[in-house]
Amino acid sequence: MPYALFTILVFPGFLFLSAVSLFAEFFDRRIYARLQNRKGPPWFQPLADFIKLAAKEDIVPREADLAMFNLAPIFALTAVVTAFFYIPLWGTRALCSFQGDLIVVLYLLTIPTLTFFLGGWYSRSLFSALGAVRSITQLFAYEIPLFISLLAPALLADTWSLSGIAAYYQAHPFYWLFNLVGFGVALVALLGKLERVPFDIPEAETEIVAGSFTEYGGKMLAYFRLAIDSEAVVGASLLAAVYLPFGLGLNPLLGFVLYLIKVFFIIGLIALLRTVFARLRIDQMIVFCWQYVAPIAFLQILFNLVLKGFVLG
Repeated sequence: MPYALFTILVFPGFLFLSAVSLFAEFFDRRIYARLQNRKGPPWFQPLADFIKLAAKEDIVPREADLAMFNLAPIFALTAVVTAFFYIPLWGTRALCSFQGDLIVVLYLLTIPTLTFFLGGWYSRSLFSALGAVRSITQLFAYEIPLFISLLAPALLADTWSLSGIAAYYQAHPFYWLFNLVGFGVALVALLGKLERVPFDIPEAETEIVAGSFTEYGGKMLAYFRLAIDSEAVVGASLLAAVYLPFGLGLNPLLGFVLYLIKVFFIIGLIALLRTVFARLRIDQMIVFCWQYVAPIAFLQILFNLVLKGFVLG
């Protein structure tokens, strides 16, 4: 029992995820700044921001739904942390694993966006409501391509378990190359899920202040920001486990180092993409995802089915 609590709360659980998430925010902001010929923040800035927000008074708008306003950030953070337990990190087996856990992880990673909508909508602010509607609208654009792109490697591995997928590609070291197109699709979809440029439409500062989070401050905003940072790390860990499975099951220390390299490589790609592209309109984002990203994801599934049926089968 003490060991189980340690793994859930400390390592590789909540505290470890929080520490990596805060450092990932610094890494993302630093890379983003350097690509724009700026210096960027110091390494402790995300932690300092979290402590400052956590120390501030929580102010709830008079007309807001108190329960929904306060519970939304907690549910967002809880869902992300729970999803982390089902992803194999530096081994071929996750902390928690069962047949079908891929579907559970995808479901859990949908919950934060739903909390962004509910928190913004029940803030009763015009800016928050508009950001909330944009968040939920954008969800229907990127979620399907993301699901399809992650199901393609599962079809090839013939399992719906993330640990099973990791074990399959570890046993077949070069098969991950067949899923590179899906990796590109998943990376683009992850940008949408994290609401990063060019898909930062729900939190467009020049248009709607801070979108769903306009009325949030204090501890509640700190929880939301930690949930978003954690979602970036969990999303990167998911892509690393499915598309970059090399190095799993080796020496634990080497596997841990490789895990961090893969995660920050994906975070670096996200920073690069949001430096290169400008923000899209919500209609452009939906058209892009449904006319281009989703068909490419379907092609990855078709390719894997043909490969499995006629070449590897």
